[in-house]
Amino acid sequence: MSTAAVASGNLSLATKEDWKAYAESPRRERPERLTRQQIDALSSPELAQYDQRRREWHANLGPIRTPQLDHLHEDMWDIVDSNLQDGDKARGAIAVEAFPGLGKTTAALAFARNFHVREVSEKGPFTDEGNERIPVCRVGLNGDTGIKDFNRYMLDFFGHPGRHRGTASEYGSRALDCALKCGVRLMVIDDLHFLRWHRKNGEEVRNHLKWIANEFPVTLLMVGVGLTQKGLFNEGVSPADMIFAQTARRTTKLAMEPFTIDNEEGRRAWRNLLLAIEQRIVLADGYHGMVADDLSDYLFARSTGHIGSLMSLINRGCQRAVRTGREFLDEVLLDGVKVDQAAETARREIEIAMANAKITSRPRQNRKRAA
Repeated sequence: MSTAAVASGNLSLATKEDWKAYAESPRRERPERLTRQQIDALSSPELAQYDQRRREWHANLGPIRTPQLDHLHEDMWDIVDSNLQDGDKARGAIAVEAFPGLGKTTAALAFARNFHVREVSEKGPFTDEGNERIPVCRVGLNGDTGIKDFNRYMLDFFGHPGRHRGTASEYGSRALDCALKCGVRLMVIDDLHFLRWHRKNGEEVRNHLKWIANEFPVTLLMVGVGLTQKGLFNEGVSPADMIFAQTARRTTKLAMEPFTIDNEEGRRAWRNLLLAIEQRIVLADGYHGMVADDLSDYLFARSTGHIGSLMSLINRGCQRAVRTGREFLDEVLLDGVKVDQAAETARREIEIAMANAKITSRPRQNRKRAA
């Protein structure tokens, strides 16, 4: 798939072609930041092209390396690299569990992308048998996924010609054959919470995951919301029988936490995030401190420290700043930008606390500088 397809957001990541395009395509180049005078000097076609590049750039500012992302990836590398055991040993699995809006899927896909690049760089684009090397297989689930559906999703990813007819067992055998031939070493299972865990399908798929962990030469990377409450780790057994729960013994639970500002370390991490975002924004009248200083408290209140809400607000604010010709971000512009309801609901309480000087997102050093 072409770079243009990547840039236009046409990737579903449900097929190996889309995955390879996502993992191997060159990164977007940051558009040059033009002054207002330079923008005014552009012809209509040039301006349209420039604004299009900025729209796509601002819509894809992440992922940004945060302490949460770095810690998560370090733990993932530990687990994946330790899973080079011989075939007679059980491999550890990963479950990334976090509330919505904390970037768990983005973080998991970023890791999988880095893993793909490393595997291809070290081992080459083809296996010893001459097959296309696909180090990562990604499977997305929905609420009605059963074993047959799950196996067919894997076959869909590989584009296997036998994905339209067969039994669940036959689909599974074909998927295993694809994984072996293509050198798959990491299987990302996204939206695991969509399973209806207390119905028959949920139990079937949970047992099926054990089979994949035992038979496929892969590390399972499962991503979802509320996996503990849904029973991924206790497998429906009583606490007294937890020792027999294989999934809990084989799976390492990792988390993504929201940003907090109740200590100096948290406030510095928040500022570093805003500085990284600020450096990526391409607006004619943008300036140093526009985001990290002038909007620090405001952005924390609007996002409640959830990076998903923050990035949506920044993205939509930049789109409006470009479209309206405002070319910078401030509270007046961002007040007109809507974000997710969860962030909007929690916003008022944080704003009141900030107005009463009970909390602040600014590190102590930057508060002194501002004063």
